[in-house]
Amino acid sequence: MSAAKTVLITGSSTGIGRATAELFQTRGWQVVATMRNPEAGKDLAALKNVLVPKLDVTDEDSIRSAVAAAVGHFGGIDVLVNNAGYGLYGAIEAIPVESLRRQFETNVIGLLAMTAAVVPGFRKRGSGVIVNVGSIAGRLTLPFGAPYSGTKFAVEGISEALAWEMREIGVGVKLIEPGFIKTNFGNSREFINDTSLVEYQPLAGKLWESVAPMLDIAAEPAVVAEVIYAAATDGTDQLRYTAGEDAKQWAVQRNSQDDVTFFKGMRAVFDR
Repeated sequence: MSAAKTVLITGSSTGIGRATAELFQTRGWQVVATMRNPEAGKDLAALKNVLVPKLDVTDEDSIRSAVAAAVGHFGGIDVLVNNAGYGLYGAIEAIPVESLRRQFETNVIGLLAMTAAVVPGFRKRGSGVIVNVGSIAGRLTLPFGAPYSGTKFAVEGISEALAWEMREIGVGVKLIEPGFIKTNFGNSREFINDTSLVEYQPLAGKLWESVAPMLDIAAEPAVVAEVIYAAATDGTDQLRYTAGEDAKQWAVQRNSQDDVTFFKGMRAVFDR
């Protein structure tokens, strides 16, 4: 690399975002590792060529401030990694509408607002890459995953649409689809279970019974970071990148089966 490039990553305090920030930094990039609480990124901020500004993707002023800080400090942004997000699960009749709004504000509107804030700089320079961290849950669903999968299915469509328009200004779009990853995502997952809704309880119990072994063999965040880095730098028109062996297997299974066959197999997993 003849001159250092700059990557801005949302949700960098832990997990995939943290691993991605560290990886880009070790490979000579200038890194803007954003997070809602910069105190959590003191060790990152101590690294060479790393800036840790405050950023809440649901706050427009915060977005503008963080982007301005990145441009002011490093002169511009070459890659945007939209990583910030969390998961909301539960029977739909048990979830308050306000919780649904928060889920979509963070995972969908926040991603769009962040992209809109960075794209003008890309357009002026005639280059750039947008990397959206989606999920294999944007291709298939688990029980009680309507809110979370709803946002990740949205990210799939958003990424496809952006690939059309960004091509007009010389900007690439990449979509990362991780499976289960060993992160603190459990602490960023909200499961709303109203036990008075007795009809759903057998399926809820079977869900966690089935998911627990998957979490035990989940991939490390560094696996996703490597996929993000490869996507951001490969210079191709490839859109989708799976991350983790489980995601690769699920993607093949979903793509190769019709709906009836796929759901029959999934119901067997949950004894339904």
